Amino acid sequence: MSHVDEQRSLYEIAGAQFFIDLVDVFYDELETDSILISLYPEGNETTAARHRLALFLIQYWGGPTTYMDERGHPRLRMRHNPFAISALERDHWLMHMATAIERTLPSVQEGDREHVTAELANYFVNAAEAMRNR
Repeated sequence: MSHVDEQRSLYEIAGAQFFIDLVDVFYDELETDSILISLYPEGNETTAARHRLALFLIQYWGGPTTYMDERGHPRLRMRHNPFAISALERDHWLMHMATAIERTLPSVQEGDREHVTAELANYFVNAAEAMRNR
């Protein structure tokens, strides 16, 4: 069993830089995926998307509310609805996020890694499925 204090948020455990790095690794992977990169209106320019996702994850996991200050309520389903997201896109998204978690996890204290992985994986699987609209 991990020594994780259940009162600490994932943000407190992992820190802001973890989420920034997670998003960067994720988008570095995504930019090589022809199925997913085609969904981005900016083409293969992901700078703005990286910023938004990092701020969202930081806020969601207990950090500052900068995302809400800049963008308002996340309304994830509404924001993703214009994009055709089927099981294929969901699975590619999850594959790249799993890679990002694996590559970023070493920055988390060893005793907290299992907890962080489980929390992130559970959230991302549920969120990715919720975004499916095809």
